[in-house]
Amino acid sequence: MSKAMEKRRAARKLALQALYQWRVAGASISQIEAEFAVDNDLQQVDRDLFKAVLYGVPSSVSELDALLQPFVDRKLTDVDPVELSLIRMGAFELRSRIEVPYRVVINEAVELAKQFGGTDGHKFVNSVLDKLAPQLRQAEVAAAKSKKK
Repeated sequence: MSKAMEKRRAARKLALQALYQWRVAGASISQIEAEFAVDNDLQQVDRDLFKAVLYGVPSSVSELDALLQPFVDRKLTDVDPVELSLIRMGAFELRSRIEVPYRVVINEAVELAKQFGGTDGHKFVNSVLDKLAPQLRQAEVAAAKSKKK
């Protein structure tokens, strides 16, 4: 894994922790960012990605939830906070960071779910984002599927 990939993975991990804190504790995003800057070595993460996700998810949470809800079999408020943060992060990246391949977005979210989520949380995250990807990245998903044939 390249150094840049490691920094992006570390940024997603920190962003997940920050979004979890935002959801559970209700702290402001700027306060959370300040705490994370003190508590973590931000030289080891892709700070642009960290900040994009940290600020992007809360500022567009209503839109992200509207995109996600059709693919979730219960109210989003009933979803585990870690898994909810992950599917929101994934939806944000699928929608707003088109330079990142959709498979990378899904894989990174699944790997974080395996590390931090419940027993089958990774399956839930994979299922939701796999259903959402064709809606947000129609041409990219279609091209990937046609290569498989």
